This record gives sequence, structure tokens and C-alpha cells, in this order.
Amino acid sequence: MISRIDLRGNALPEGGALRDLLPRAEFDVAAALEKVRPICEDVHHRGTAALIEYAEKFDGVTLERIRVPAEALTEALEQLDPQVRAALEESIRRARIVHRAQRRTEHTTQVVPGGTVTEKWVPVERVGLYAPGGRSVYPSSVVMNVVPAQEAGVESIALASPPQKDFGGLPHPTILAACALLGVDEVYAAGGAQAVAMFAYGTSGPDACAPANMVTGPGNIWVAAAKRYFTGRIGIDTEAGPTEIAVLADETADPAHVAADLISQAEHDPMAAAVLVTDSLALAEAVEREVESQIAVTKHVEDRIRPALAGKQSAIVLVDGLEEGLKVVDAYGAEHLEIQTADAAAVAGRVRNAGAVFVGPWSPVSLGDYCAGSNHVLPTGGCACHSSGLSVQSFLKGIHIVDYTRDALAEVTHHVVTLAEAEDLPAHGAALKARFAEGELDRHSGWKVPGQ
Repeated sequence: MISRIDLRGNALPEGGALRDLLPRAEFDVAAALEKVRPICEDVHHRGTAALIEYAEKFDGVTLERIRVPAEALTEALEQLDPQVRAALEESIRRARIVHRAQRRTEHTTQVVPGGTVTEKWVPVERVGLYAPGGRSVYPSSVVMNVVPAQEAGVESIALASPPQKDFGGLPHPTILAACALLGVDEVYAAGGAQAVAMFAYGTSGPDACAPANMVTGPGNIWVAAAKRYFTGRIGIDTEAGPTEIAVLADETADPAHVAADLISQAEHDPMAAAVLVTDSLALAEAVEREVESQIAVTKHVEDRIRPALAGKQSAIVLVDGLEEGLKVVDAYGAEHLEIQTADAAAVAGRVRNAGAVFVGPWSPVSLGDYCAGSNHVLPTGGCACHSSGLSVQSFLKGIHIVDYTRDALAEVTHHVVTLAEAEDLPAHGAALKARFAEGELDRHSGWKVPGQ
């Protein structure tokens, strides 16, 4: 079912040449961008009326309003299965522990006597969070978006999730219950690119949505394309593509564990990527047998798991040894990377490119999806080589506050003027010279300002 890529026997190429040998889902955001452009601009011009129209067109529901009533949030929480509530509460508790530790503190550096630079961290004022609602329902994504925003100190948080025909046009009740647990009461029944446009432009009327400074959260290709469309107008976390798991394993790995973890990601979507990198042909063959055995007793096989595992985005990659395996997983830059090798912690410490790394047999990706305390909103499509997962830092802006005394400025003025003249920007230097009387700068630096 799952294909093989054999990289044994020859030196691995470097950089992009190696990346090109590895499996990856086709995800053409640029093509989708042209299709979401008119949708986004329609929301810009018609606001809520456009959102209602798209809910009927794309979701098959007729809405009278977009904002979810407060009573619907309360009712969803009251009717939530107690075990699901307990699991969500534990997920929230663990996420808060991790994300609270990510808070940044103000720091002042004395550059010279009388001259300081302070780095101040300020949360964005308002964020729009997106919780997908297509093939599956993701209350866990509500947790992963809301908790870091709250811990960062964001004052205004709104959430959008697609309206569901089975629930009277409201988002899934478990999504609503998660919002209620987290104290998020501004929730909209809107999905896809139109939800991102709602946050980017804002809407007016009875269900008015104020514009957001930032939009985060995973979604389909239309959500990713809308994020790209609005980049510059709003901040975004990442253009999330199909979910990915890579497993770096040697002969010590349990093939049943590896197979189960590959399947766990494949059940998300037929475009999901499942990649095993190993130097053990015996393990590869055992994992193939385990995959066939395990999918015989699970759900979503024909519509998700088989297409995902058989797709060009999934493969077993055979390498000569652990060093080559590390090169491959760093070139791949997986959203989720499991290390199932001897001395897994040491190997994990050498990984450079991954959204999140899961160490050893008792730290599967599924744990991170829900209750590890880590965040599961992670870079995909190889973007882990330059981007991070969602965190408190995602919602903070660093501002430098420069505070120099007269003497401290006088002492460095000759350097500023010199550099300004070198860049043919004399007015920059003049802005400093204008602050001092003729000859005054000589006493500070032994340097006479040209023209004085």
C-alpha cells in the first residue's frame, strides 16, 4: 500500500536536491488564491449578507445570523459528555502550564552610560481564531489556539468555525462547549476563506465582527489561500497544509507502534502524509504488515487512510544509517517527527527541522494532539525549516524603547553623522547636529562636526 523510496548505497544530495527526492502532498495555494479572491472581496463589500450566502452555498445551511447566541454556548457545555468535558479540561490545564512558561518579560539593556534600549512585549489587541469543521470536529484546535492567545494577554478573542447542517447551522456543539470552557463568548458560524475575510475586514450590522489584527488556526486549502491573500493586512500563524507525520526509526522500534502512528495521521484526510525513515529493511517490512493488519479493524479506511498511505505524499524511506536518516528528516521538516531509535532523546536533540519532536515509544503524536501540553498548530509542507508552531510568542510584538541622555547622544553623534554621510543621507546626521550648539560636540568626542 505504502510506497518505498530507497536512498541506500549512494551519498545523499544536499539541500533542495534531497528535499526533491522526498514525498510531499500537492498543495497549490497559489491556484486556490485566485478562487478565494472574489469571495474575500465579496465579504469586504457585502459583509454579513455574503457570509450567509456562502453558508448556504458551501455548507448547505440557511442562516439568519452569523454570531452564535450566548445561550447556545451555555447549552452546549451543559450537554457535553462528562468524560469529554473532563478530557478537555485536562487538555486545557496542561496547555496552560506549558504556554504560561512561554511568557516574555521586559528587559532593559544599558548600551552606554545614559543610553538604554528596552525590549517590551505587547500582545496584539484582537485575534480571530479558526477551528476547522470538515471531515472531523476539532475542539482540541480550539484549545490550542485560545490558550496561547489568553496566556499572551490578548484582550479580544473571537473564533469562527463552519456552520453544521446537522446542528441547525451552528458550529459543532463540542466546538461551542470548548469555547464556553475557555470563556470565549464571541463565536461565529463561518468557515473557509469567508471566515478569514470576516476577521480581516470586519463586518457591520447586528452580528458585527470587529476587524482582527491576526488570524490563526488550521484549515483547508481555501483557508490557507485566504491567509496568503490577507498577509500584510493581518498577521497569520502559517498557511497550514495537509497534516504530516515522519518517524525516524531503527531496528529497536516496535513495528506495531510505528504502524499505529502512521495510521493515526492518515485518518485525518486522504492528503495526509505518513513517512517512515529507517535503516532497517526488516522493520520496514514488519511495519507494512502491521499497517495492513491494523487498518482491518479501524474506521475511515477507504475514504481517508488508504488514499493517504497510498498517495505520493507517503512513503517508507530506506537509508544507510542513522546519520543519513537525520539528514532526511531535517530535509523533510515534518510537522510531527517521532524518534523511535536507540537513545532516542540524544537523537531528538540533534534534529534541526520539525514542528514538534516526539521522543521514544511513549510520546506518540496523538499525545501531542490532545494532552501533552504542547501545541498542535504546527508548520507543514517543510516550513519547519524556518517557522515555529503556535505559541504565546505568536501573539506578542516586541517593541524597542530607546532612551538616551544628552551626553550619551553627543558621545555617539560623530558615528551617526559619518554613517549618514556614507549613505548619502545628510539630513539624518543634521537631525543630531541640530540638537547641539556650535563646538559643543568637540568637547564630547574630540571630533568636529563638518560645517561647524
